[in-house]
Amino acid sequence: MKLFVVTLAAAALLQAQSSPQSVAGVITESECSDANHALMRMGDTDAECAKACVESHGATWVLFDGKAAWALSDQKTPAEFAGKRVVVTGAVDTKAKTITVKSIASAK
Repeated sequence: MKLFVVTLAAAALLQAQSSPQSVAGVITESECSDANHALMRMGDTDAECAKACVESHGATWVLFDGKAAWALSDQKTPAEFAGKRVVVTGAVDTKAKTITVKSIASAK
């Protein structure tokens, strides 16, 4: 019986982790992970600065939700949304602050 309860709990945990979740925030990059590009200012806009950091300095695309930066598995699609508010949907790992991206859409 005890093994059954442990197995059932593990299955529920795996199901919860694999269910897609949505996180809203701003697409930015790992060098300015709080979406504040005032110090770097590698372009006239936040979007230009973020793209320059990714292209020239090896930064990676992240989602800043207002409190934390989330690493994104998709490193191509976020370029379209640089500096914009979006909703990222996918498998969310709250401990590692990562999102395995299923989709990215403009926030309404």
